[in-house]
Amino acid sequence: MSFSASIIALALAGSAPATAEEFRQRPPEDEIVYFLLPDRFENGDPKNDKGGVEGDRLATGFDPAGKGFFHGGDLKGLKQRLDYIQSLGATAIWLSPVFKNKVVQGPKGNESAGYHGYWVTDFTQVDPHLGTNADFKALVDAAHARGMKVYMDILINHTADVIEMAECKGYDCAYRSRADYPYSRRASDGAPINDGFAGDAVGSAENFAKLTDPNFAYTVKIAPHERNIKVPAWLNDPIYYHNRGNSTFSGESSAMGDFVGLDDLMTENPRVIEGFIDIYGDWIDRYGVDGFRIDTAKHVNPEFWHAFTPAMLERAKKRGIPNFHIFGEYATGDMDPTITARGTRVAKLPSSIDFPFFSAVRDVAGGAKGPDWLEKLFSADPFYGDEKTALQLPTFTGNHDFGRFAHYARKAFPQADEAELLKRTELAHALLLTLRGVPVLYSGDEQGFVGDGVDQDAREDMFPSKTAVYNDNDLLGTDATTADSNFDMNHPLYRAFQKLARVRQGHVALRRGRQLIRTYHEKPGLFAISRIDDQSGQEVLVVFNTSARELKANVEVDSKATGFETLLGNCPASVRAPGSVAVELAPLDYAICLVK
Repeated sequence: MSFSASIIALALAGSAPATAEEFRQRPPEDEIVYFLLPDRFENGDPKNDKGGVEGDRLATGFDPAGKGFFHGGDLKGLKQRLDYIQSLGATAIWLSPVFKNKVVQGPKGNESAGYHGYWVTDFTQVDPHLGTNADFKALVDAAHARGMKVYMDILINHTADVIEMAECKGYDCAYRSRADYPYSRRASDGAPINDGFAGDAVGSAENFAKLTDPNFAYTVKIAPHERNIKVPAWLNDPIYYHNRGNSTFSGESSAMGDFVGLDDLMTENPRVIEGFIDIYGDWIDRYGVDGFRIDTAKHVNPEFWHAFTPAMLERAKKRGIPNFHIFGEYATGDMDPTITARGTRVAKLPSSIDFPFFSAVRDVAGGAKGPDWLEKLFSADPFYGDEKTALQLPTFTGNHDFGRFAHYARKAFPQADEAELLKRTELAHALLLTLRGVPVLYSGDEQGFVGDGVDQDAREDMFPSKTAVYNDNDLLGTDATTADSNFDMNHPLYRAFQKLARVRQGHVALRRGRQLIRTYHEKPGLFAISRIDDQSGQEVLVVFNTSARELKANVEVDSKATGFETLLGNCPASVRAPGSVAVELAPLDYAICLVK
């Protein structure tokens, strides 16, 4: 067992590593990440449910019966459940944003609360519904004591919706382009202001300083009680926002339009760059967090990341964090790596969340596509950069925005019984935990949560829920509903994920090894890969049957291979001939075999 593997094994056993430096030495690809929304995970302190505010749900944001409101989960509750997360096999926790949010926003009759964390007003404080800054520090310290990392979900593209446009009716605010409404209309001397970057002759700090009137496209309007709601204070100046109306998510508006009304920051302005380097550098300095997931990263101009990323990595190194993991959200609902690769190749971020992986696994394990769909996915890995970059892409089977894998499988196979849906869900997570990338488990999947769709319909409570549209769901592998507490460490999916995690963590080839596709079918059936660690020589063969029928096939292997040690599943004892092995798999099954 390698040094890194031994540290992970200690963590799984509940023992802390000998020194803090040991878990910090793990590269990103060694992690198994557990993603959760603190408000929906565990309620450790009911006294903070209303965030210190009195009144009805539109004042407090708290309504455990409403799927779009705070339900009471908090950081103390999460800290109490670290055993549960670590025992599953996770080595890192990714939390949705913990910053103070605008409590409630949205058009009249369609309001919702900032329980999810993406409507920030104060970037320096924990939202009082979730606890305090001291609670966050206690959580990070407790995780680190166990050898677990903590990743923060951060925002830079936008803040909460505070700025309004006088000419618009509520959220109906069409985008106004730079061509039709150039910045120079409002520059103090008619200077040609555009989206240049600091250091460029046009985008210099001196040039941006000439832009003093924020009404270049619309007339900015801010309610008196919200004029100083944002922290740090510079964020209250509308000159640091694009103020051009709502994004259409195409063309120029993708980077400069408001994200469904959320105030879009002028991230090409040097003052904004400097400000966010200070904000997030301080979270690294004060709490020693281990990485950032960047929300809506693709809607920010790439030049911002060229300055921000090296500043954060340098700040982390000075704090004693050599493997700080930064991964951006370049969301796509299709298997299109050209979108996610913009994060690593154009924005030069260390990593992008692998949305194409989600799409491919959904369609292969939970749909009708053949394993050749996976081959197409991985053949595009060079788009991201070198081989190591692909190893560090966070992969997932479902999340809080795009919905859960089990929802798609149930939709694709409406006649399937629970046993088949359980098998498909386990198969999807076997792909997640053995193929290249950094696997991200979404809280609730290990308890058979299915969800009703995307966004709010996939954000169920782990603690007993009072939300009717969650509680009527038929969960997989259990008689429980979301009205019960769902931290069952004997749930069949929890146990299956746990076994897969232990195999991954115990074998360096499954974490850091290059991936070699051995063979694949063009219809549901065989997909076979080898993960090979060139330093140790360790090779692991993984074979999957994505069809609902028994499979027998021959798979090419290294001609030096003589036999196999079974790690999980049904592995053959020996090769059938030099360079060939016969495999047999039950429907929707898999096997993980250490090559001898």
